[in-house]
Amino acid sequence: MLKPDQKLAILLHEGIRGIHGKTGLTLLRYSEAPIVAVIDKQCAGESLPKLTGINREVPIVASVEEALSYHPEVLAIGIAPSGGILPDIWFEEIKQAVASGLSVINGLHTRLATHPEIQGLVKENEWIWDVRQEPAGLRVGTAKARSLSCRRVLAVGTDMAVGKMSTCLELHHASLRRGMRSKFLATGQAGIMISGDGIPLDAVRVDFAAGAVEQLVMRFGEDFDILYIEGQGSLLHPGSTATLPLLRGSQPTHLILVHRAGQTHIRNLPHVVIPPLSEAIKLYEMVGSAGGAFGEVKVIAIALNTGHLDDVAAKDAIEQVKKETGLPCTDVVRFGGDLLVDAILN
Repeated sequence: MLKPDQKLAILLHEGIRGIHGKTGLTLLRYSEAPIVAVIDKQCAGESLPKLTGINREVPIVASVEEALSYHPEVLAIGIAPSGGILPDIWFEEIKQAVASGLSVINGLHTRLATHPEIQGLVKENEWIWDVRQEPAGLRVGTAKARSLSCRRVLAVGTDMAVGKMSTCLELHHASLRRGMRSKFLATGQAGIMISGDGIPLDAVRVDFAAGAVEQLVMRFGEDFDILYIEGQGSLLHPGSTATLPLLRGSQPTHLILVHRAGQTHIRNLPHVVIPPLSEAIKLYEMVGSAGGAFGEVKVIAIALNTGHLDDVAAKDAIEQVKKETGLPCTDVVRFGGDLLVDAILN
């Protein structure tokens, strides 16, 4: 699939200023692949660092046709529209990319490798990677991960899309800098694109979801000191089914609670209120331990997403959360992950 030196273009229409660009923005922040163009008609010609705060100078162009002048080899679909359905005009751009010789990384539920309009366009040595495919050989969960001696750190959230993956990646990198045998375990499409491995949890049948997480953790648990397991969803979100299988499959030794500073309700669901963080902590610890069936598991720190605040307001929000919860707290993207790694090791 994707080789480290292959040049990447990211399809990100309306994803830079909109709400559907999480995958593409994550690739821009964390992928080591050479990214040569970002495709977003809404923001074409503007500065990516100024728009996103991501310190990566990549030209923003209006179309795949314009991106081709930067000689990409792979097109990554970095947008996730509601329902995973691309508008026809964007699908036509993907067809143009394939016809022009580009391979495609697809994180949508809709498979492209078998799509009749795409299949006939794929050239020799060109590939389509449909990331969201259920792994083979799955079984139900058995709590087997409890037998591992490594630390298993799971990021949990007060909502979806609050920064659970970014938290795990930042903590993983901070651990590597300390010389630890650390491993990031991806459970969503963006994480898999970055790491090249993992499980697309939302593509796994619910009966086998905990087993899929367990299988992933057991595959790496003997060879690493610490596993950072990418969180998905939230126990507070009425549409989320991913968090419980992650808790059961990984049998975490540590929980990091991720929260967006100042957020009071589930995004787009104003009638679903986010409780005080102290209550969210109790919830995750209670469900994680299941009344003692799986042993005690504690939330040991808070990762606070302050991306929408200036530095002064961000530091004030962090101090407020520290006082409210009595736990270490920082924005790991903004200020680094060392404080939370200390909490994990202690």
